[in-house]
Amino acid sequence: MKNIDWVQEVENRKNELIEDTRELLKIKSVLEEGTEKAPFGEGIAEALHFLLETGKKDGFVTKNVDGYAGHIEHGSGEELIGVLCHIDVVPEGDGWSVPPFGAVVKDGRIYARGAIDDKGPTMAAYYAIKILKELEIPLSKRIRMIIGTDEESNWRCVDHYFAHEEMPGIGFAPDADFPIIHAEKGIMDFDLIQKKDEKGDKVLKSLTSGHRYNMVPDYAEALLALENFEEETFHTFLENENLSGHVTIKGEEVVLVIEGVSAHGSMPEQGVNAGIKMCEFLSNLALDEKANEFVRYGAQMFCGDYYGKKLGIAYKDEVSGPLTVNIGLIRYKEDEGGKYGLNIRYPVTQQSSAIIEGIDQKTFSIENVDDSPPHHVEKDHQLIQTLQRVYEERTGEEATLLAIGGGTYARALKAGVAFGPLFQGREDVAHKKDEYMDIEDLLKATAIYAQALYELAK
Repeated sequence: MKNIDWVQEVENRKNELIEDTRELLKIKSVLEEGTEKAPFGEGIAEALHFLLETGKKDGFVTKNVDGYAGHIEHGSGEELIGVLCHIDVVPEGDGWSVPPFGAVVKDGRIYARGAIDDKGPTMAAYYAIKILKELEIPLSKRIRMIIGTDEESNWRCVDHYFAHEEMPGIGFAPDADFPIIHAEKGIMDFDLIQKKDEKGDKVLKSLTSGHRYNMVPDYAEALLALENFEEETFHTFLENENLSGHVTIKGEEVVLVIEGVSAHGSMPEQGVNAGIKMCEFLSNLALDEKANEFVRYGAQMFCGDYYGKKLGIAYKDEVSGPLTVNIGLIRYKEDEGGKYGLNIRYPVTQQSSAIIEGIDQKTFSIENVDDSPPHHVEKDHQLIQTLQRVYEERTGEEATLLAIGGGTYARALKAGVAFGPLFQGREDVAHKKDEYMDIEDLLKATAIYAQALYELAK
């Protein structure tokens, strides 16, 4: 079995692979309010059914786990290798040049929501297992593709699945970058709540920015009750900061809007946080004492600092780099005080408890903590060694080990890594309009996955 031409085996199934990928991509598997049989909506249920029925037709052992997840299994033996995929996708959004669920093939690419995240890679992994089955290669371990349905939201699918099904000893998630992501930072959300007391007249009525902890807010709006507001100062601030925005004045009511640049919460330095910019502007106005306390805290602690230095939590390590801080939510109301919603990505060698303890809580208290611990597989682990060897054989490139601030299904396993599908130098178009996957990359990833699974399970 040492002379298998994995590239040719994929090429033999090229048309079938492309068509099955397109059929899966045509299903609008976006999260909706669900039912008992379809907990995350009919579209997601249809995509899960399609993949499981495809597996059943091809002679695999399949199982639907209460609509929350499913699996497709091949091989025999006590040990289990997991391939963790997901078939839910984020909403399509606006501005597409092709139908987002049309699975249009043009210029050597398949265009669709989910093409690169994660339906294209899911089908690549499926065909990798299919090749092993059709070649009747003897395996000493079982390979199980685990199909998630709620990865883009709250991971309820994984929680439910592993509460009822076997946990693989090792595995990978085809849902990030090549070569190998062996370290994923801890992810912690919490609120900094302004401690309540009544102070002064209510000048700042409200301040609102952001919708999700893990996104840099690109819009902020403040409502003030302020006489003789100097509109020119706001326009000068916008110009000096290279920002867009506007002001609306009706009598004593002043509405300020600032537009920033959105980015993923794991990379806050790539965005422009509209809410923090609003705090910076407001901190120079004569607001009431409570509002001044709130906006000045935001301006002083978060403006220009993405690494927690001013909070006193600027941790970093050699494996995964520095801690990052994103202010994803800002809320202030005149009668309720305010809160900052933080999304922190912390190094794999750091304890979350030290982060909580390191933040001064005299003015703001920490509440609503949600913590996903970091994940790290050592570089000398057999899984890492095998995947590195296969990647280098298939590509001729060095299989460097990467660390990310994001989170993949790999962290659900004790020994799991993210392994592709995005090759180095390719544009990351996940969650963007006109999302696509290069057909060349689809075929190349399938060959890599096939050889990797053979080497792990032989």
